Amino acid sequence: MSMTRTNMHGPFDGRSHQPLLDEEQQGRMSTGGFGYGDAEGRPMLHHSRRSTMRSKSPDALAKHQTRQKYFIASGFLLLSLASFVVQTETAVYIQHDLGWDKPYCMLYFTHGSWFLLWPIQLLLLRIQKRKLSWEAFWRRHVYMLRTTGQMVESQNLHLTPDNGRSPIPYLLKTTAFVTSALTVAGGSWYVAVNQTTPSDLTAIYNCSAFFAYAFSIPLLKEKLRFDKVFSVGVAIVGVLVVAYGDRDDGNKGEKHEGGSRLLGNLIIGIGSVLYGLYEVLYKRFACPPEGTSAGRSMIFANTFGSLIGSFTLLVLWIPLPVFHFLGLETFRWPTGEAAWMLMISVAANATFSGSFLVLISLTSPVLSSVASLLTIFLVAIVDWFRTGQPLSMASIIGGVLIMIAFFLLSWSTYREMNEERKKKIQQDDVESESDE
Repeated sequence: MSMTRTNMHGPFDGRSHQPLLDEEQQGRMSTGGFGYGDAEGRPMLHHSRRSTMRSKSPDALAKHQTRQKYFIASGFLLLSLASFVVQTETAVYIQHDLGWDKPYCMLYFTHGSWFLLWPIQLLLLRIQKRKLSWEAFWRRHVYMLRTTGQMVESQNLHLTPDNGRSPIPYLLKTTAFVTSALTVAGGSWYVAVNQTTPSDLTAIYNCSAFFAYAFSIPLLKEKLRFDKVFSVGVAIVGVLVVAYGDRDDGNKGEKHEGGSRLLGNLIIGIGSVLYGLYEVLYKRFACPPEGTSAGRSMIFANTFGSLIGSFTLLVLWIPLPVFHFLGLETFRWPTGEAAWMLMISVAANATFSGSFLVLISLTSPVLSSVASLLTIFLVAIVDWFRTGQPLSMASIIGGVLIMIAFFLLSWSTYREMNEERKKKIQQDDVESESDE
C-alpha cells in the first residue's frame, strides 16, 4: 500500500463530493498487478494508515517497501536487457546486411514508437479492471495521472489546494526539453559512427554513467559517496577493457584520419554528456517524488514515455525533409525484409525504453545507467552464438568488471533507498500522531 498522503485530497475540480458508482467502489476494493488498486484508489482513511505504521517498525516497513521496489525493478531490468539486445542485433542487420542505412529516420521511427506505451498500458489495465464500467475506470485513471502529475510538478507527496492546477502545461514543457536532450544524445551516436573508431565510440558513449552521477549531485541532491564513485569507476574501466582490450585484433575497423577521429570523439563526447543529463533530467522533472507507490510510478513512467513519443512524431519529423533536400540523408521507405526487421527493432526499442524509464523512476539514473552497460556483454554473447566467433579475453574481463560494478552499485543504492524511506516513514508517523 502506498504510504503517501496524496490521496488525502480529492481532485480540485469541484467534483470531489460526487458519489462514486457502486461498481467503482467494488473495483477499488480489489487489488492486482501494476499496483493499480492503491495507485488509483481514492483517499485512504487516516486511522488505517496510522494503524498500519504502528503494526510494523519503520525499519521493517522501509525494508519491505524497498524490496518491493527492487523486485519490480529487477523484472523491468531483465526485460530492458533482453529487448535492447534484440534492438541492437536487428538495427545492425538492417543497416549493414540489408543496406537500409538511414540513421536519423531509424531514430525517428524508434523514438516515435514510444507513443504506444500508454495505449498498451491502458489496454492491460483495462483487462485487469474489466469488471469496472468504462466511465468509472477512465475517471479513476485520469484522476491518478492528474494527481501524479501534480506531485511531479510540486515534488511533494502532500498535495494541497495550491497544487490543484492542471499539470499539463508543466508536462508539455518538460517533455520538450527532455526529448530534445534525448534526441541530440541519440543522434550524436549516428553522426559519430562513421567519424571515429568503434572502440572510441563504445568507450566514450558509455561514459554517460559517470555524467549521470555527476549531474545527480547538483540536480538530485545526491551525496558524493565513495562506494558509488568506486562502482561507476569500475564500470567505466570495464567498458574501456572491452573497447580497447583487443586493439591488435580489430585494427581493420580502426583506421580513421586524425582530424575526422577527433571530431567524431568530440561529437560522441557531447552525446555522452547529454545522455547522462537526459537520464537525470527525467528523474528530476518527470518522476514522482520518493515515497510514491511502485504502481503509480510505473503507470506514470509509461505515460511520460508516450509523451516523448508523441513529441517526436509531431515535431521531430521536420529534419527529415531538410536532410533529404540537403542530401545528408535521402529519405526512402524500407521495403521487404528491411521493413519487417525495422518493425521488430522499433517494437524492441519501445519495450526497452518503457522498461528503462520505469527502472529510472523506481531506482536512480546512476544505477540504471550502469545497468545498461550490461548490454555490452550480452550483445557480445549473442554475437558469439550468431557468428560462431568466441568471446575475446578482453570482452570476458570487461563484462565481469561491469557486472561487479552493477552489483556493488545495486547494493549501495538499495541501502540508500532503505535509509531514505525509513526516514520518510518516521516523519509520516510523527505527523500522523500530531493529527490525532
